[in-house]
Amino acid sequence: MSSSSLLQTSISSSSSAFFANHNFTFNSRARSVSLPAKHVGICKCVATPQAEKTEYKTQVSRNANIAKLQAGYLFPEVARRRVAHLKKYPDAQVISLGIGDTTEPIPEVITSAMAKRAHALSTLEGYSGYGPEQGEKPLRAAIASAFYDNLGIEEDDIFVSDGAKCDISRLQVVFGSNVTIAVQDPSYPAYVDSSVIMGQTGQYQKDVEKFGNIEYMRCTPENGFFPDLRTVSRTDIIFFCSPNNPTGSAATREQLTQLVQFAKDNGSIIVYDSAYALYMSDDNPRSIFEIPGAKEVALETSSFSKYAGFTGVRLGWTVVPKQLLFSDGFLVAKDFNRIVSTCFNGASNISQAGGLACLSPEGLKAMREVIGFYKENTEIIVETFESLGFKVYGGKNAPYVWVHFPGRSSWDVFSEILEKTHVVTTPGSGFGFGGEGFVRVSAFGHRSNVLEACKRFKQLYK
Repeated sequence: MSSSSLLQTSISSSSSAFFANHNFTFNSRARSVSLPAKHVGICKCVATPQAEKTEYKTQVSRNANIAKLQAGYLFPEVARRRVAHLKKYPDAQVISLGIGDTTEPIPEVITSAMAKRAHALSTLEGYSGYGPEQGEKPLRAAIASAFYDNLGIEEDDIFVSDGAKCDISRLQVVFGSNVTIAVQDPSYPAYVDSSVIMGQTGQYQKDVEKFGNIEYMRCTPENGFFPDLRTVSRTDIIFFCSPNNPTGSAATREQLTQLVQFAKDNGSIIVYDSAYALYMSDDNPRSIFEIPGAKEVALETSSFSKYAGFTGVRLGWTVVPKQLLFSDGFLVAKDFNRIVSTCFNGASNISQAGGLACLSPEGLKAMREVIGFYKENTEIIVETFESLGFKVYGGKNAPYVWVHFPGRSSWDVFSEILEKTHVVTTPGSGFGFGGEGFVRVSAFGHRSNVLEACKRFKQLYK
């Protein structure tokens, strides 16, 4: 076949309706190639609407209590905004003083104990599987000795866990959906959110930014961040955190004595969160059980997270005294033990080895040094904002600084600081209506980052 017929065949076979009813002449190397018109049918493509896809749905209704929750949990929302900021400013050096996550390395005396326990699991002699759901006996005894010596707390009153936050939800399962609760306002959001999920609350009331059926105990600079108990209605459960997250305030012995008496007068149970007790500088109680009669009305939850940098390792404990009884005389500890045994297989044996090392003389010394480092950070942050003329609270007894921006929205201040300084803080209103107008600044950070952040704060608000 000649080159012209090849060309003609090639073009004809690949031509579309566009070439139909046309004559074209191609000049290839001075040779004329004539293409006869070819009649072809035109195929019309008509778009037909696709059948609408329908998602398969089960016949299981959503938990209506979860549906009552407002937006996302505070700290993931702060993290989401940090990620969005980094996308907007990819080259920015963002410093996080928001979420209370520790930053300094775990002391080697503690990690070496965990490493040793982990390695032992690879040997026949050192391997262990499931342990007691309540925690290993040596660790329970060490916690009782280190934190509750001479307070009448015994090792079998202590339940070792994967953290105080987890125990708060387990306690809520013990209490059930028919109890009423009181919380400090502002307070750690897990108390309220877990109560909503359990069905203990009413609907969210947007006009006052509160859930129905919760007693919000207002804590302000005017009342020293301790509620006026004369104005507080009776509830079954009272959540109370000291030193407090987010305000950094710590209740005095006199105030906690009032709280215990208030609970006795009302037949209430105090859930006392002492996760920051070792940050205490003032001569305030580090445990609710320092108050006479507390074992009859209170339990206490705590954690190694902010002492030893165990935010990722996960290890905490809850103390439920034998003297704490329900209205029918049944031991609260027995029901908590049942929930723990049903819902939990016990803390990691490796984590528990670390916890035991924390409570050795060398471990306690190392933890105090880490805590001292963070307390120095708080001093730097407090001095910075005070030099700029702000009213500042907290810091002395807790790793949080509570800065007042009167007349301003907490989220607006959070956004302003993030946008103009690339520093992440936490908006006070995320801890409740009582936190509006405040921003929490965390002392958990490398020293160089804290100094740089404070330098940026001074540039912004000088």
